[in-house]
Amino acid sequence: MSSNDGPIGNPMTERNPSDHPGMSASGQKTLAEEAVLSFHNISYRETVQSGFPLCKMTHEIERLSNISGIMKPGLNAIMGPQDRSRSLLLDVLAARRDPRGLSGEILINGKPRPANFTCTSGYVPQNDVVMDTVTVRDNLEFSAALRLSMTTTRDEKRRHINEVLKLLKIDKVADRKPRSKELRKITGIAVELVADHPILFLDEPITGLGWRTATDVISVLRRMSKKGRTIIFSIRQPVNSIFRLFDSLTLVASGKVMFHGPAKSALEYFESAGYIYDLHKDPLDVFLDFIIRGAINNTKEDSHEADEHEEFLETEHQVTEKLARMYIQSSFFSETSMELDRVLGEQQVEMSSALEVSCVTPFCHQLVWIIRHSFKNAKGFLRVTMTKALITDFLAAAVGIIFWIIIKNDCIEIETRAGLLYLLTGFQCITSISAGRLFVTDRDRFLHEHTSGYYRVLPYFLGKLLAELGPRRLLRTVLITPITFGIAGLISSVKGFFAIMLTVMLLTYSASSLSLSVHTGEKASPVRTRLVTIYFVFMMFFSGLSLCFGSLLPALLWIQYFNIPHYGFQALLHNEFLGQTFCLEHNGEELSRCQDQVICSGEEFLTMQGIELSSWGFWKNHVALASIMSILFTCTYVRLHHKKLEVLRSWVRKFLQFFK
Repeated sequence: MSSNDGPIGNPMTERNPSDHPGMSASGQKTLAEEAVLSFHNISYRETVQSGFPLCKMTHEIERLSNISGIMKPGLNAIMGPQDRSRSLLLDVLAARRDPRGLSGEILINGKPRPANFTCTSGYVPQNDVVMDTVTVRDNLEFSAALRLSMTTTRDEKRRHINEVLKLLKIDKVADRKPRSKELRKITGIAVELVADHPILFLDEPITGLGWRTATDVISVLRRMSKKGRTIIFSIRQPVNSIFRLFDSLTLVASGKVMFHGPAKSALEYFESAGYIYDLHKDPLDVFLDFIIRGAINNTKEDSHEADEHEEFLETEHQVTEKLARMYIQSSFFSETSMELDRVLGEQQVEMSSALEVSCVTPFCHQLVWIIRHSFKNAKGFLRVTMTKALITDFLAAAVGIIFWIIIKNDCIEIETRAGLLYLLTGFQCITSISAGRLFVTDRDRFLHEHTSGYYRVLPYFLGKLLAELGPRRLLRTVLITPITFGIAGLISSVKGFFAIMLTVMLLTYSASSLSLSVHTGEKASPVRTRLVTIYFVFMMFFSGLSLCFGSLLPALLWIQYFNIPHYGFQALLHNEFLGQTFCLEHNGEELSRCQDQVICSGEEFLTMQGIELSSWGFWKNHVALASIMSILFTCTYVRLHHKKLEVLRSWVRKFLQFFK
């Protein structure tokens, strides 16, 4: 499996707009008004790993081989069979692939591609990354607020958004949420049009759309290209009416170029070489006939001796090589080579080993808009949130009533109170496991928006924590703790109540930080969820042992230093039992009826549990929880730097190879 099989896998650094020369000068200057993209002898190699986890073999596969061409303002289509070549070429040109596997030169207006190219060009991924819990207009406003210059006034942004909505004919549904496939796809295109970049890349822009909608989208892109914008897109199977709108066509298969030139000359080019095609077929079907089944003049009969799949691959490879050689000998290749030589001139261009993420807005502006956008997203789950709140209220009241009845038994009152605190600790930890999905569900959207220059990692990280993790965890804590403890009679004072709330909140956020640090940076994995669940079950088991037997065996005491539930449970016990006395209404004769010896002093119980009676015995648990939470949140933030982690992992792999 490839280690770079995602659409975004390039190592990146972040810079502020104030200290980024490419943003203020070279970057914007290179991409001023019209932009011509040329690529010279592009080859791309992918590192592939195979074998078992502990003994994986690494080897490289050449995905693109010596591809050259030029993309001018207009509609530039990349077509080919489903062998990943067309999307890979698009991603390489758009700087959405790891540049360490890239060789050759990519120029913008005859100059080296700027390091912040992903932030100064538009890119619409094949998989929709727009937020479908907010309206179409909200998505466009978010893009405009973070990608347009701060000098652009609010009215100018609003007017620009309205123009884009009208251009794509979605102004009448602008206040709807993009729930349908078609509306999500068009919204994704509109989000990039708002940024108003001179180069726009689109990966399969009409896949999943109806014929009429697809025609409208391509027509809009064509009108934009006529105004000087360079539109580059991969496309799967256009009909003839859409194919006629293309200005340039690049036909690729097996990592090689079959044709690169004016789209209207493509079919005539193959016909002049002796390839016959059906006028009633779609263009891609015609090209697939040439690539996969070969020319009709050189038709091979089916062989039943060899394996069918191997014969298919061998035949396809032979035909691909033949068509690639034919293109190299054509006049289209000669004309393209001469034009590329004029563009390249005598300058020597070095490929950049890393890309940079630069943003046009400051930190505070990004943070505010991320929080605002996240709150709007939370409104989309309002009904679900209210349902969960009602269920939580019911459960909290039921548990409180049950323990209120049980606590009346003086013989086991202390054990019952401790049991309720233990139950609350376990509930807060187990329910915090779901917090790990916070950065996983939006992973693709985050990678796309961060790479495109919406925001840096830090404001995104803080904004998601403040707007989503904080309120959701706080709501559950505020609902369960007062209701359960109030009904059960464990809240004896205002000071004790706030101490309980503080402890439960720290416990909840510490448990959530563990789940976040394990899940963040990776795709959703049930294995990671099970590991976190096992951790909490295991740690709650040891906390239960200390509750039953007073303390753990000396050989197991080290476990408490890594035990998040232990710190929360110890703090709750200290707050509840310090200074408490029980059995006040009973004499010794009545208490003697109990089977076991009754503990009437809270201090005695705390001493049996090995808990310090001083105030430090209470606050040291909070310090430990706060420290664990800070460390785990820091790990989560580091793991969000997906690109830097990929570079670090590459260095580690190379270092380990010296010891093999």
